[in-house]
Amino acid sequence: MTSMSATSLSDTTRVAVIGLGYVGLPLAVVLARSFETVGFDIDQTRIDELAEGYDRTDEVAQDTLRASTLKLSSDVEDVKGADFLIVTVPTPVDDQNQPDLRPLDSACALLGPVLTPGSIVVFESTVYPGVTEDICGPALERSSGLRAGRDFFLGYSPERINPGDREHTVDRIQKVIAGQTEEVIEKLAALYGTVTSGGVFRAKSIQAAEAAKVIENAQRDINIAFINEIAMIFQKLGLSTYDVLEAAGTKWNFLKFSPGLVGGHCIGVDPFYLAHRARELGHDPEIILSGRRTNDRMGTFIANQIADLLAPGASALVLGLTFKENVPDLRNTKVVDLIAGLKDRGMEVDVHDAQADAEEARQHFGLSIISRIADLEAGRKTYDCVVGAVPHDPYVALTGQQLAALLKEGGLLADIKGMWRTHELPAGIRRWQL
Repeated sequence: MTSMSATSLSDTTRVAVIGLGYVGLPLAVVLARSFETVGFDIDQTRIDELAEGYDRTDEVAQDTLRASTLKLSSDVEDVKGADFLIVTVPTPVDDQNQPDLRPLDSACALLGPVLTPGSIVVFESTVYPGVTEDICGPALERSSGLRAGRDFFLGYSPERINPGDREHTVDRIQKVIAGQTEEVIEKLAALYGTVTSGGVFRAKSIQAAEAAKVIENAQRDINIAFINEIAMIFQKLGLSTYDVLEAAGTKWNFLKFSPGLVGGHCIGVDPFYLAHRARELGHDPEIILSGRRTNDRMGTFIANQIADLLAPGASALVLGLTFKENVPDLRNTKVVDLIAGLKDRGMEVDVHDAQADAEEARQHFGLSIISRIADLEAGRKTYDCVVGAVPHDPYVALTGQQLAALLKEGGLLADIKGMWRTHELPAGIRRWQL
């Protein structure tokens, strides 16, 4: 390993990024601008695609990827000798909504044999406080035969990637950093400070950094749960939540959140990590889990609201399957709950998505999706209901006449995200929205 001072890095500093998904790939590409960097992933297909310049997550442009000096590998031996090993593997939950740390365990088992004395292992995966030092550190010790804090060192810098966000990219945001020693912290400050214009924030401890990350998403989850709950109330009052929010939003300190389906790998998952740790400590995390329950039942609630306005056996076209707009990301999407709820009410459902990969939708959810707007027009099929589930740009751009052309006479336009609120619709077309 190359010798490094506490405040600067050598021009031969080597970095390895472990896991090339939504978080790891953009980070690796940015690091490669300043350091010799290898991006490692166990998925050879993923490596092959990236080598051809294709990023299925759509986070890194083809030209950027092809121009990068990033070395791609599925051979862990190529990681050996790296000064920094940055772990960006996923941290999901299991069927019981308990933390599933197997990806982290596997990463530690894989990296142990290639760790060299002096290496700094940085975890970016979202975890509950204590995982880096109490679980990952010992796992690396077992697989390497080295001692954490003496032979190698631990760091934590929580990822803040927001899929599809072209403004708050990894080279612009402020990075929170923490390490086992002050020297490690300064080395991490030099590493991340080189690649982001947003600067770094030195957390007081690794656990403080872990906790900061997990509450960022738990806070959003709780705020959205409040809006979803009032949406349920306002439905009973015959009020549009968007009309209410528009009025309330004129107050300078009103927090602007909108109702809908809360999915994705972060907001729909991370609160369970904090709740798990709270229960281990003997605390009942009532607010956190209440918010999760509210958001998790939203798909079924919306399905029932829509089905109540339609005859048995009605047909529906759901526009959008990904967990958020303008990304192909299907991880933990709650649109599948909406679709299941409509089907449970006896409806026939077609699904269209302008971003999602059709094969991925089939493999993960058993859904056959229409992937092009033109396919809808060519088929000339009409529906009893069109549901706007995800505000992809092509859907937002649809006119009232185009939407009406997809509906049967007397059909229902169901607008979950309020993207067609101002559209004038032909006579006879009904409208429902949250």
